This record gives sequence, structure tokens and C-alpha cells, in this order.
Amino acid sequence: MSKKPKKLGKKNKDFTAQIFKILSKEPNKSFNYKQIAAVLELSDTKSRNEIIRDLKILKAQDKIHETEIGKYQMVSKAEYYEGTIDMTSRKTGYFICDELEEDVFIPFINLNHALDNDKVKAYIYNRRSSRRPEAEVLEILERAKTEFVGVIDIQKNFAFVTTANAKMYTDIFIPKNKIGEAEHGDVVLVKMEDWPKKADSPFGSVVKVLGKPGEHNTEIHGILAEYGLPYDFPIEVEAYANKIDTSVTEEEIAKRRDMRKTLTFTIDPKDAKDFDDALSFEKLDNGNYEIGIHIADVSHYLQEGTILDDEAYKRATSVYLVDRVVPMLPEVLSNDACSLNPHEDKFTFSAVFEVSPKAEVVKQWFGRTVIYSDQRFSYEEAQHLIETKQAIIPAEISLTGKDYKTPQPILEATLKLDELAKILRQKRMANGAISFDKVEVKFNLNEQAEPVGVFFKISKDANHLIEEFMLLANRKVAEFIGKQKKTFVYRIHDEPNEDKLINLQTVISKFGYKINFKSKQDISKSLNNLLNDVVGKKEQNLVDTLTIRSMSKAVYSTENIGHYGLAFDYYSHFTSPIRRYPDVMVHRLLQYYLDGGKSVSAEVYEEKCAHSSDMENLAAKAERDSIKYMQVKYMQDHQDQEFLGVISGVTEWGIYVEIIENKCEGMVRIREIKDDYYVFDEKQYALVGEVSKNILQLGDEVYVKVKNADLIKKQLDFHFIRRKE
Repeated sequence: MSKKPKKLGKKNKDFTAQIFKILSKEPNKSFNYKQIAAVLELSDTKSRNEIIRDLKILKAQDKIHETEIGKYQMVSKAEYYEGTIDMTSRKTGYFICDELEEDVFIPFINLNHALDNDKVKAYIYNRRSSRRPEAEVLEILERAKTEFVGVIDIQKNFAFVTTANAKMYTDIFIPKNKIGEAEHGDVVLVKMEDWPKKADSPFGSVVKVLGKPGEHNTEIHGILAEYGLPYDFPIEVEAYANKIDTSVTEEEIAKRRDMRKTLTFTIDPKDAKDFDDALSFEKLDNGNYEIGIHIADVSHYLQEGTILDDEAYKRATSVYLVDRVVPMLPEVLSNDACSLNPHEDKFTFSAVFEVSPKAEVVKQWFGRTVIYSDQRFSYEEAQHLIETKQAIIPAEISLTGKDYKTPQPILEATLKLDELAKILRQKRMANGAISFDKVEVKFNLNEQAEPVGVFFKISKDANHLIEEFMLLANRKVAEFIGKQKKTFVYRIHDEPNEDKLINLQTVISKFGYKINFKSKQDISKSLNNLLNDVVGKKEQNLVDTLTIRSMSKAVYSTENIGHYGLAFDYYSHFTSPIRRYPDVMVHRLLQYYLDGGKSVSAEVYEEKCAHSSDMENLAAKAERDSIKYMQVKYMQDHQDQEFLGVISGVTEWGIYVEIIENKCEGMVRIREIKDDYYVFDEKQYALVGEVSKNILQLGDEVYVKVKNADLIKKQLDFHFIRRKE
């Protein structure tokens, strides 16, 4: 059945938003209907009458007041603000503004074409029929995005593109001459070009055809395009990168601290393609240890003002999808020149510490170095050394697929580094750091990138060893510059919002857990106890996820407020310049200050920090979407299987269930639960059967089957089978 074009106008025009815009620009001036009509360039009687009507309605709603007969003014300048839109999936939104104590509800009729995350000017008013304030969008100051991914529905003379994003409440109208090469049903990237005041839908054009729905590359490219992330490099950037001289010259070595004779090795995931950090170890005559944290010297090759640097800054981060990495830097740098491959001389930027047996830093040194990595370990190999304290690595763990014996000095270094890392970690926890060791879902993929299995990545001692020394380098670099009071790029993490913690307490109390709110230290301690107590239990993933959500977001900034989660007064990102642009900025600034440079402009770097934080956020969303996509794809092949799951969410329209064995989450709609008529009890976060009084609440274990696996929406629907007795 063909889709009819939507009406592009209404019988009666609504000039509310235009009136607000005119009055808000000159809030101290009064206007009559003739002046407003003149600004809007309207002279017909019908339009003037509608302006008079809208002015009277706005006055009745106390949104404007009549200063004298027929003349109107904004009620108060303080009642309109600038902020952003947070859309819900129900065609309503919330206005978010730092000047307001809480988010303000926006009914659909007051959105006035604003979309999710748009920056807008809005008017706040109290409705007489409701206790809560509401907002109305007066002006869209800046669109958050103008390109969207969706499926095109081509009619005879036009087309519509419908997105799978629940927060995108409108489809996009495409004129016939702007459909391009798209065919009916294709997944396309479309650009929103205009949204006429009288139109229900914005107008746009097809930018790129991504492929057919459900095809693997189509969906992955669609995820990237949805967030404006690239999946390849421009030809000119690749060409520039390929011409860079990546040789390790004697001339450059002479400018650096030569640490090639110091025992050095890397520990990374077994499937890693780039190695941007290495550790060196040497026992000193005084009983202390010299430990070097060596980081790929990306800034040596990535010169400011080049097209390569512009592209790296634009991306700001590598994107880690389930089946691929979209790198920040071309492969010639990320996997070759800047990768600290074993048995090769490499340029690095290093933090070198003299550390006591009690893991106290006695001396520190920062600067450019050249190193030689003696060996590459996977986390599994290093973990085997730590657990067995034996140099023999068996074939089933070995990267080579064969038994081999690692040199005794490397074994001894690994064991001592593990011992020191455990002391560093213990100190962090004692100071109030929070231990987030959330289980990560990973997929075993076949050659066609189809998911054939699910496994969970769990951090062990080898992971913590690397983590602690990277944290040490990041902290000490930030402290070194921070105490000089010079502009720097920090990684900051604010204290959690108390309201979010109270909401977390409400949920976890159902499992018998409690947060101690007496002091900052007590909160941190009780959160750590909570995260430890849930390990291995059915509610672990739910509690881990909700606890992380209760935290503030870590961001980049030149204004140092410390890092709450790590319990550090100074913290930066120094250790991953191959995949994070802020680390490149940190390297450049550190070298500049080591050379005696004066403090740089905080304003310039704050803008770069904001961009880096935004891009990190988009990358994280793309990564989550790729996991959801792969989970749905995996569950498509298990539609006849019954699964045990945990209720992870309860709403008025159903329950969310997370399958225990693979962490895939889907919805059971309330009408699908056939043993009773269930209603939502908001106080209990539960569905309650009207006849049986049965309760389905957070943490309950239930059996489900897949009802529908929608690859395009990345959404699972479940059949409810029964509760676990």
C-alpha cells in the first residue's frame, strides 16, 4: 500500500513560536499585532486575525502580558533560557539547561521542529492545569545533527526516509529529484536541508546509499554514519601518511634518552594490532626499582597544521566496533611506525620512575626516549606467569601456538611489577577509588563476521598490572604540570549526583544492598562493597550497569577538579596517543613545557577538550549499537531456545529481561504475559497481577524465548514463558 504524502499545512496557522521569537529579542519593548505582522511580512487580514488570536491565547496562558490595550511584552526575561533538547521515545522531550534546577517537560506541540540534542532557546511557564512547569521552543539555535540513517520508501513522485531511532519522531521527505541512486527499501544516509514552517516533515536529500537492510556491512556502516563517524580515510590523508619518513635515524636517537638496553616488554590483548605502551624494569643498587612507562611517540610523526593532524583531531578517537576498529590514524602509523612491536627500535615518550619496594615514587623523569621491546605478551601469557611463577608458557596459552620458555629476567620483572601494582591498587582503594570491573560482552566471529559464540572479558592480575602503571603515568604527568599552574588537558570526573545515588539505592535495596551516605569516603566504600558483593550473582550486570549510570561522566577539560572515580587530585590521559587525540595534546604540551614554554591559551584548549569529549561520546554510542546489533544477530539463530534471564527493567508497557548466559537484553510486552492482567506499580518498580497478585520485579528470574529479532532497530522482543520457581 503506497504511503500518502503528509499535509504540508494546516487550516489555521499558528504564529506562537514567531511571536515569542519577536518578543524575546526585545524583551523590554511592547508590540501590537500590526508591528508583529510587519516583522513577519504579513499583510492579509486572515493572518493578522490569527496573530490577534494567538496573542490573546498567550496572554490567557500567562506567557505574555498586556502592557496597555493591544500591546504585549514578554512576562519576564528570566523565564526564557538557552539549553538542549532530550527527546523521549514518545514524541515528547525535556529541556535541559544549567541555569535550571531540573529538566523541564516539553509536550510535542511545543517542540516547534526541535530534535534530540538540538541547542534551542525556550520559554518556561507554569500551566494552570498542571503543577509542573513546561517549556516551549522559541528558536532552534543549532542543530545537533543534520544527517540521518534510515530506510527509504519511494513513491511515484517523492520518497520518505524513516529512521530506526526511537527519538527521531519524524520521517524525512525527499523530493523526486533528490533520491539519487537509491532504490526502494535501501538503507541510506540522508541530509536534512530545510523544514518549512508549515510542513509536518523536514525536506532532505539522499547523500549515500549504504546497502540493503540486514546485510552486515550495511548495518555496521549505518551505525557509523548515524553518529557522523567515518569508516575510511580520505585518499589525500592516506597518501600523506604513506610519505612520512618512519625510519629510526641516528640523528633523532641522539636527541633522546636511549633506553634500548633496559629490559622492556609489552602486555596487550592477544588480538591487538597496535601496541602503544610498554614497560621497562631495572633493579637498582639501592634496592629500589626503575620502572619506565613508554608510550608511542605519535606526536613525532603527527605534526600540527598538516592534513593528517586535522583528520586525527576531527576523529579525536578510534572507534572499537564488534567486528572492526575504525582507527584515528592510518595503518602506516597505528599498526607500524607507532606500534611498539617486539625486537624493533621505536621512538617513545616516557615517564620513568624510581619506585621503592613499598611502591612509593622516589624520583620521576619525563621525556622522549628510544626503546627496544624484548618480548610481546598477551594478557593470558602474563597471567600464566603471575599464577604459576614459572617461565614455561604452554602452547594452549602461547601466542606462537607452541610451548616456550620466557627468559628468567622477564619472569622476575613481571612478578615484581605485579607485586608493586597490587600495592598501588590497594592504596587507590584505601583513598576512595571505585573499582569498576564490569563484565564485557565479547563475540566469537566466523570469517563472515557472523557471531557464533559469546564470551565475557574479565580483568585479572595481568590487566590490573598494566592498568596501575598506566594510571601512575597519567597521574604523575598531570600532577607535574598541574602544580606549575599551566594550562593542561585533564581527564576529570565529578562527584556523583546525590539524586542518582538515591535512585540507585531504591533499586539495589530490592536485592538487600545499601549505600552509606554519611560522607564521601563512606559512599565510595559502600559502592566498592556493593560491586564486590554482586560478583557472580544473577544481578551483577544489572547492578554494575546502574552503578555506572549513577556516576558523572568523565570528560576532558583544562579546569582541573580531580577524578572522583580514581580518587586522584590530578589526572590526565598520556598513555594512548595512537587511539586518543587528547593524549597527543598532552604529549605536545608536556614537551613544550619541558622546553620552558609559557602557559598556552586555556580557551583554545578548552574548545579542543570539548570536541574530544563529544567525539568520545559518539564513539561510545556507536560501540554500544554494534554490540546490540551483534546480540540481535546472534539471537536470530536461537529462536527455538528457552533462556533463563533476569528482569533488568520494569515499565508500564512491559519488562526488560537480560539473558544470564549471554547478557542479551530484550522486552516482554505486558500483553504477552498471559497468566493474568498485569499493571505497573511505580513504587515497587514491578508489574502486579490484578487477580493473582503475582509480582514481577527487578532481579526476578524468568524464562523467555525470542519472539522477534529486529536487526534494523537493533531490538529483541521476547515471549514470556514462566517465572523460575
